[in-house]
Amino acid sequence: MPTLPPDTTWSSLVSNACRSSEAMVLESNLDTRRLAIGYNPATTTIPGKGGDLLSNLDSITSDSVLYWPVSGLTGPQYGYGAPTSRYSPHHFPMSESLFLSKAFSNSMHPMKIIPFFYKGSEVFDDDDITITTLVTSNRFHVLKALAERDNPVSLKTNLASLHTLLRSSPALASRADIHLVISPFPRAFNTWRNIARLFARTAYILVLDVDFAICTSWRGPVRSLLRTSGEMARRMREGSAALVIPAFEYVRAEEGRDQSAFPKYKQVIFCDFMADFTTILGAKPGEIYKVTQYQSAYEPYVIVKRDAGGWCDERFTGYGGNKAACLFEMYLSGISFYVLSDHFLIHQNHVYEEEARRNERKHNRKLYADFKEEMCLRYIKRFYDEGLLNTTRGHNAQEECRKIKGIGKIVTQLLDER
Repeated sequence: MPTLPPDTTWSSLVSNACRSSEAMVLESNLDTRRLAIGYNPATTTIPGKGGDLLSNLDSITSDSVLYWPVSGLTGPQYGYGAPTSRYSPHHFPMSESLFLSKAFSNSMHPMKIIPFFYKGSEVFDDDDITITTLVTSNRFHVLKALAERDNPVSLKTNLASLHTLLRSSPALASRADIHLVISPFPRAFNTWRNIARLFARTAYILVLDVDFAICTSWRGPVRSLLRTSGEMARRMREGSAALVIPAFEYVRAEEGRDQSAFPKYKQVIFCDFMADFTTILGAKPGEIYKVTQYQSAYEPYVIVKRDAGGWCDERFTGYGGNKAACLFEMYLSGISFYVLSDHFLIHQNHVYEEEARRNERKHNRKLYADFKEEMCLRYIKRFYDEGLLNTTRGHNAQEECRKIKGIGKIVTQLLDER
């Protein structure tokens, strides 16, 4: 079993943390049994311990420096004079904290990120698929269950509980990369999604909510597809396509609580969100079909190139619109969605924090309306300047942004100019 941080380190981390609730983001590589977690610790007091969590973290962090290669045009022969840095003249040094502060400049601050606070020992292929997901502390048990089943996991808990879980699950301990995030904001879901994605160690990711159980073995077929020379594989590699694993849920909530009873093959189940279950259930074996009627509230669970467009807008915190914003920008950037008809997820019903969800949705509803208009203006202008607005790459932005009052007229004017 991999070596875990000593108990004293974990104890210092959970002493009087900086907020009243906790969260962690988890990435999981399904079949290579690798997990990566971005964690946000909570206000937790251990008897006999004290102090500020941010101060205690200083003992386990370092003043890391990143080195950027310098162009060969740099040097006295080009009039810049001799390098004065104590570092190599062929590299420009930058502190890790400065880089991360810019990388997540749209997030709520203060925030401190410690990448790879814990790194799993598993080795995996670059063309594998890492699952990114979130989970709350009241569903912490899902993490271990999913890891043992080669399924994705994510969680929201305190470090003491995490330490206990890792020690009780050698499989989880060997497959987990943990990225520590310290922040006073308890539901920065999109920031956590981006952290998980940024530090994933595979070329592809699957964005997933932990509330959905993976019911089929999709990894093998998808990896085989990605290794072919076909059109779909080419689009996935270039980052212009995303594969959707359709999601379903039971009509009666009590039937959706025990994932061990969930079907493993397409049966009479009812689709969650926007998916067309008639098309899915009637599709031929192995069929992959395109989503042709996209809606801005659509929140599919997608497999996509990690460095493709459409990162999550970090202004969204809490419930309502946060994941839809990720997919909306992904779609506008030129990524089209294709459904894997042989595979599916099923929602695991559980109790929600309705009061928090109600308040957060009210805030995010207004933010999402403004966000859609802003993204449309950005991508329409970008594709126009690049000469791509009237191409396949700009089609999604054209189609979706015409639906927004005032933007459709701009699209028409720009197309007429071309």
